[in-house]
Amino acid sequence: MKKILVIDDQDWLREMINLALSQHGFMVLEADTGRRGVELARQEIPDLILCDVHMELEDAGYLALASLRADPLTASIPFILMTGLADPAGMRHGMELGADDYLPKPFTIDALYAAVDVRLKKLDAMRMEAERKLSDLRENISLMLPHELRTPLNGILAYGEILTTEARSLQPAEIAEMGQVIYQSARQLERLVENFLIHAQLETCASDPLKLKNLLDQNTANAKDLVEQRALTQARLAARPGDLNLHLTPAPVPMLEDYFGKIVDELLQNAFKFSLPGSPVRVSWGRSPAGVALTVTDQGHGLSADQISRIGAYMQFDRKLHEQEGLGLGLTICKRLLEMHGGSLEFRSRPGEGTTVTAQWPELDIRK
Repeated sequence: MKKILVIDDQDWLREMINLALSQHGFMVLEADTGRRGVELARQEIPDLILCDVHMELEDAGYLALASLRADPLTASIPFILMTGLADPAGMRHGMELGADDYLPKPFTIDALYAAVDVRLKKLDAMRMEAERKLSDLRENISLMLPHELRTPLNGILAYGEILTTEARSLQPAEIAEMGQVIYQSARQLERLVENFLIHAQLETCASDPLKLKNLLDQNTANAKDLVEQRALTQARLAARPGDLNLHLTPAPVPMLEDYFGKIVDELLQNAFKFSLPGSPVRVSWGRSPAGVALTVTDQGHGLSADQISRIGAYMQFDRKLHEQEGLGLGLTICKRLLEMHGGSLEFRSRPGEGTTVTAQWPELDIRK
């Protein structure tokens, strides 16, 4: 049963709409002010919102619309403004804020049904498209995952077999070398499985409002320390601790610690992977004009504008040239996580001139 939230300060109108929509098979929620409507929308995540423009404040409906559109949790809920003063300037302002439709007062029951049905049909179409994309994701995974899993497994199995059958004839240096290959292959496999699981979790979470709400309520208070620890670890794994330049200031981040750490790891791994030893990798963390930001700069081979525009799941660039392994999910996961939290992932790069990647989050209290 679809839920519809009605926000209006006139009791008789809310009761009339409630009765009409309930008879049409909908669950109806009510709020008598814009502020209560915003709170209820965030709690219940309705399928559609009907909201009066003028309530406790002259533009209360516009304020409610702007607040809900600024929240990733409620930004995509269809929103219909109801008003007895549907002047062109007001309608234009509402559309600029993200209103989906206007319902001029007074309206008939048939007009109410028509407006609701149109918006819900569009919502169903959007959900079907999201399901199609998820189906495509599953298909891509089923086609590509076996090959990508086999690559590191081949190294583990081959050297494991040699160590098992010929250990007595091997020199300590040879055993150590084979052990290193097995370890690196296992780490590669671990990262592949982790990326696959996280990507699947995010796509599932995005389609479940309650899971999404729980995700967006998380934060990491010790973000500065986490960036420092993860950056030092990635520099050590790349055998380049002397190339790391840290510029960090305290600032919390509105994201679960594990996911924030994943973004730090991915950006640092790419910076070290695609730049030469001896060249600096600069990492900065702290407050920015729009909230908080993590910036990683390297002096590697860089990306073209076309490559940047095509960053997505399973997209890899110049794999043969740079011996790149894996599904190419790392940057896609970073981008998806940031978008879900109201942030962004931005690239500044040119081939041969290095790359600067900035992960931007809004202020921690944006959803309070």
